[in-house]
Amino acid sequence: MTLFPDVAPETSPPVRPAPVPAAPRLREANRTQVLLRPVDLESLLPEDHRARIVWAYVEGRDLTPRYQPIQAVEGEAGRPATDPKILLALWLYATLEGVGAARALDRLCTTHVAYQWLCGGVPMNYHTLADFRTAHGAFLDTLLTQGVAALLAQGLVTLERVAQDGVRVRASAGAASCRRRKTLEGCLAEAEAQVQTLRVELEADPGATTTRQRAARERAARERQAQVARALAQLPALEAKKKPDERLKARASTTDPEARVRKMADGGDRPAYNLQFATDTGAQVIVGVDATNAGTDHGQLAPMVDQLEARHAEAPGAMLVDGGFATKEDIAAVSDRTTGSAPLQKPKDPTRDPHAPLPTDTPAVAAWRERMGTPEAQARYTERAATAACVNAQARNRGLRQLGVCGRPKVRVLALGYAVAHNLARAIARGAVAGVLPRG
Repeated sequence: MTLFPDVAPETSPPVRPAPVPAAPRLREANRTQVLLRPVDLESLLPEDHRARIVWAYVEGRDLTPRYQPIQAVEGEAGRPATDPKILLALWLYATLEGVGAARALDRLCTTHVAYQWLCGGVPMNYHTLADFRTAHGAFLDTLLTQGVAALLAQGLVTLERVAQDGVRVRASAGAASCRRRKTLEGCLAEAEAQVQTLRVELEADPGATTTRQRAARERAARERQAQVARALAQLPALEAKKKPDERLKARASTTDPEARVRKMADGGDRPAYNLQFATDTGAQVIVGVDATNAGTDHGQLAPMVDQLEARHAEAPGAMLVDGGFATKEDIAAVSDRTTGSAPLQKPKDPTRDPHAPLPTDTPAVAAWRERMGTPEAQARYTERAATAACVNAQARNRGLRQLGVCGRPKVRVLALGYAVAHNLARAIARGAVAGVLPRG
C-alpha cells in the first residue's frame, strides 16, 4: 500500500473544429425560367410621361398629305406601310431626348419602353426612320407655322421682339474629304474610269457577278462620280472669295459639297453649316429657321424678316441681333418693316461718339445709331443674349452638334424638325399644351 495512490495524468480537452459558416441564402438569377405574365405597353408608361404628350400632339395634326403617297391600299396586295404618325412621333420624342441618329433611334425602339410605346408593336428599321426624317420638309415647315400661330392666338408669343442668331453645326463630312481642284479632277477621272470598267466587265461576262452585286457596284461608282462632280461645281464660288494668289487653295468636300470649312468653337477647322434661329424673346419659341453655309451672319437679317412676314403675316416689332448682323445694308434693308437693334462698332477715333450720325449715313442708319444710344434700346437689347444663348445651348444639349445628313436642303429639314420639337417643349413648360394639341 502506497502513501499516494496512482493518479491518472491530466489530459487536455479535445480541440473542437471552428464552426463552418452557413452558406448565404440568395435569390439567384435564373434566365432559363419561362415566365408567363400579361403585360401591355399601355400600363408600362406613366400617365404623365412626355411620350404621351408627343403622341397627343401628333394625333392632333392633319397628316393627310403624308398618307397620299402610300401605295399599299386596302383590297390590294402589298406590304402595309408604317403609319406616318408613328414615325413623326418617334423623331419628335427622340429630338427632345437628344437622340439624333436613325440607328440609335432604331435600337431604342427595341430596348426603351417609351419608344416601344410610341411604336405600339410596329417593327422599325433605321432606313425607314432616316428616309422619313428628310423627306417631309414642307410638312415640318407647315407644322412650325401652325404651332407658332396657336401660341400667338393664346398671347404667349407676341413677335414684339425677336432675337436672331446663328449656330455653327459640324457637317456630316470630315475635314479629310475637302480637296483642292487638282485632286478633285484626279478623283473625277478615277471615278469615271471605274464606271467605264464596270460596264466593260458586264459586257464581257454578264454572269460574273449576281444582279444585286453588280447593281450595287454600279450605283456606288455613279454616286461617287456625281459627288466629285458636285464638289468641282462648288469650286468657282469658293475660289472667287479668295485672294488671287490663294485661289488654288480653295477646297470642296467630296462627301458634302455644300458644306464649308469654318472655324469651330473649339478652335478647329471643319466642314460646317450655319443654322439660323429666330426666337421670340418673351416665350423663347422659335419662329423662324434657315440653314446656310455662309461663314458669317452678314446678310442674314433681311431674309429672316422676309420669312417671318411670309410665315406669320406680320413683321416682328424689333429684331435683336449681334454685331455679326450689324451691317449698314442689313439695317437699311429692314428699316421700313421692323426696328433693328444691333451693337455699334467702336469708331477708330476714340473721341467720336459712336451714336452720332455720320454725314454719309442714310436716314435708316442714322436712326439706328441714335436709337442704340438710348437707355431704352440698350435695356431691350439685353434680351438678345438671354434668348439666343439659351436656345443655342438647348440645341447643343439635344444633340445638335454634328449633322447626320448631307446637303443644305436636308440640313434645313433637320433644323425645322428641331424647331418643332423645341416649340412643343416650350408649350409643355408654359402649360400651353392644350393650345397646340388640337388639329390645326
